[in-house]
Amino acid sequence: MKEPIVTLPTVDARIYPRGGLDVLSRDEVARLRDASSGGMHDLLRRCALAVLTSGSPSDDPRAARELYPDFDIQVLQQDRGVRIDLLNAPAMAFVDGEIIRGVAELLFAVVRDLAYTAIELGERSNYDLATSPGITNAVFGLLRNARILHPADPNLVVCWGGHSIGRDEYVYTKQAGYELGLRGLDICTGCGPGAMKGPMKGATIAHAKQRRRTTRYIGITEPGIIAAESPNPIVNHLVIMPDIEKRLEAFVRIAHGIIVFPGGVGTAEEILYLLGILLREENRELPFPLILTGPAIAAPYFEQIDQFIRLTLGEAAASRYEIVIGDGAAVARKMAQGIKRVREYRIAQKDSFFFNWALEVPLEFQQPFVPTHEAMAALDLHHGRKPHELAADLRRAFSGIVAGNVKEDGMRRIEAHGPFDIHGDHDMMRALDALLRAFVEQRRMKIAGEYRPCYRVLA
Repeated sequence: MKEPIVTLPTVDARIYPRGGLDVLSRDEVARLRDASSGGMHDLLRRCALAVLTSGSPSDDPRAARELYPDFDIQVLQQDRGVRIDLLNAPAMAFVDGEIIRGVAELLFAVVRDLAYTAIELGERSNYDLATSPGITNAVFGLLRNARILHPADPNLVVCWGGHSIGRDEYVYTKQAGYELGLRGLDICTGCGPGAMKGPMKGATIAHAKQRRRTTRYIGITEPGIIAAESPNPIVNHLVIMPDIEKRLEAFVRIAHGIIVFPGGVGTAEEILYLLGILLREENRELPFPLILTGPAIAAPYFEQIDQFIRLTLGEAAASRYEIVIGDGAAVARKMAQGIKRVREYRIAQKDSFFFNWALEVPLEFQQPFVPTHEAMAALDLHHGRKPHELAADLRRAFSGIVAGNVKEDGMRRIEAHGPFDIHGDHDMMRALDALLRAFVEQRRMKIAGEYRPCYRVLA
């Protein structure tokens, strides 16, 4: 007997965007319209649907499209800007026929960022994306266009962590976010659920108590992730970077400090990315507060992460972070003190408060990595390499697993050709396998359904 087809209520709507999209020239509008048609239209549709289903509990990028198969979005030209037509849009994004204001703002951000990427980073781009300075300039341009860069005192804390975490861990992220908010610190995360939502939720209460009216809850994502991790409802500044590498660089360029909560392979990828950069000689003296933290129940998780880092990257890497267990107030105090040192350093160096130009990010951390089976098997995970070079390939290994878990392209590769093979030195592969098995056992890989590994670790 066939299961009945589930149909969810939908709405047709016409929206007139604000926030930059209402002050475009006719030429810019025409280019935006062209960019949103053809090859980019499916990407726009996927990202828009993710925003309109904000708060969805699924981490399968295909789930929303199966629930709303007839959804479509059209960007149309007006004399003074653009018009967005939504067809068969999820009714959950509307109240009494009107789109929820916060959802509308995130939808405008989707159109804005995808249009900027298509127009400014396309074939006629002025950015040299084959060079490290050119890529950094492109990241700066994307963030400036999104109106994220503000010349204010340093107070932005990037919080990393998993979308699939336990209740105790989620409550702890809220408590830590509350303590950060009490100290006037704003929050930036990957914009999704779990450890990306908790710090923002805690900070909103603290900011309200402190009567802070100008607050920033920044979510930075990329097209392959947003469909699997819809923005949480607290995000009030959404930025969609074109790929994972530019997303990671955006995090470290705007962060005044980073807190890492429990997570899975995506969180491990972020840690390795940052440590690989901080291990470079050019960045040795750069103050960059980095704290790994969680409740008491997460202590074994951080012990395993710490052991893996010491085995692969050495003691110098471990010296760049501090682990604090079960004390959100201590985390907030340490972060506030670290950001004070960042402020003093940038004043002394005459560096900007809103974009960390002094941080040296090498090209191997900036070039997009496409996780094909051949590319994953070719990663050089052996001792004897420079720590930052090994960190770059370890980061790529975790990035490939993220793709196989939740990104549609990666999932299709796994379905077609089986798991990725990851090769390396025996002790390193044994530690990697143990770490990944722990993620699976602790359900850090996936929210919905049983997890089927998309990788094989081979010594």
